[in-house]
Amino acid sequence: MVDKRQRVVVTGLGALSPVGNSVAESWAALVAGQSGVATITRFDPTDYETRFAGEVKGFDPDAILGKKESRRMDRHAQLGVAAALEARGNAGLADVELDVCRVGVLMGSGMGAMETLEQGAETLLTKGPGRIGPFFAPMSLPNMAAGMAAIFLGAKGPCFGTVSACASSAHAIGESVEMIRRGVVDVMYAGGAEAPVTRLSVAGFGAMGALSKRNDAPERASRPFDADRDGFVLGEGAAVLVLERLEHAEKRGATILAEVAGYAATDDANHMVQPAPDGEGVGRAMRLALADAGLTPGDIGYLNAHATSTRIGEKYETQAIKSVFGERAYQLPISSTKSMTGHLLGAAGSLEATFCINALRSGCLPPTINYETIDPECDLNYIPNTAREAKVRAVMNNSLGFGGHNVSVIFTAT
Repeated sequence: MVDKRQRVVVTGLGALSPVGNSVAESWAALVAGQSGVATITRFDPTDYETRFAGEVKGFDPDAILGKKESRRMDRHAQLGVAAALEARGNAGLADVELDVCRVGVLMGSGMGAMETLEQGAETLLTKGPGRIGPFFAPMSLPNMAAGMAAIFLGAKGPCFGTVSACASSAHAIGESVEMIRRGVVDVMYAGGAEAPVTRLSVAGFGAMGALSKRNDAPERASRPFDADRDGFVLGEGAAVLVLERLEHAEKRGATILAEVAGYAATDDANHMVQPAPDGEGVGRAMRLALADAGLTPGDIGYLNAHATSTRIGEKYETQAIKSVFGERAYQLPISSTKSMTGHLLGAAGSLEATFCINALRSGCLPPTINYETIDPECDLNYIPNTAREAKVRAVMNNSLGFGGHNVSVIFTAT
């Protein structure tokens, strides 16, 4: 049977992260092995067991979005819209006449408007219901990053938010690909935004015992695969990809950054927060993504692992990689860029997708920093501490989320 699906390519990227306020800044810091993790500044963390995170630094939403509009958005939506605008400019779409009804937006967020919800609850409890502002309700909705991005972009096609914890933006990318493949749209802005560096979020993840407590050396706290890892580091930011039907991109003379060759999503159906034993669910996602792309394990030249810096997470993801790649697993270059950015939760998948595409185009594979002590249960090729030069033709990005969600996306050079 001939596959008549539309081919989908990436023509633009936008990102704000703890290591940079653009894709270029973030990538330069990443390949230099620079950490964006530091003591929290968005609130006073003195009384918290974990007092550090990966914050976006120097972000001025008023300058990018306008004072009136930015004040009607939660921080995660501000970051998401800013990333979408960078992606539009990067794709050369700012002045291109499009069929706006065939341009859509999917934006994922695991936590949504945490800062707005916290501030609203505090106002209610200290000042009463009469002091809640008229924009509290719409600002607190988890779809508002997508909705506001559509307004700024003038996109009138499909538009909604994806919510699947730390797989949210990876789902947004994959489902956008499927829409283009079906011929529903020509262009999709796909990504995610997250702003979880808030009092309640840090307290909540801390209560789970999920966060690192290396307050004396925050930049060394996120250490995926390392034997001494003690939990993940919260990060904030946003990243958006412009996905486009190949023929549409070629017709307008767009620069094609990569092709989205494969996508798959599975669920563990196992536990609220723990991955399935042996990484069975993510293993299935990787196999299905390879099948969707028509590739073999030997075709993948780099894998950006979900690896957040937790004991069980890296153990099971390593087992899953071995089950899919066999002996090739020991030669496959793997890294977790969360070692530098922290974990952006719902925005992690799209940010790491931008890193995968940059690796594909530059021939430079980003490192896993803070990798100092080998864990016998994590014994693969994790690109320790220093970026590696390697020309690759296909890269894989894994994203996993509480609730058992697994997503694997494959990008190829064109």
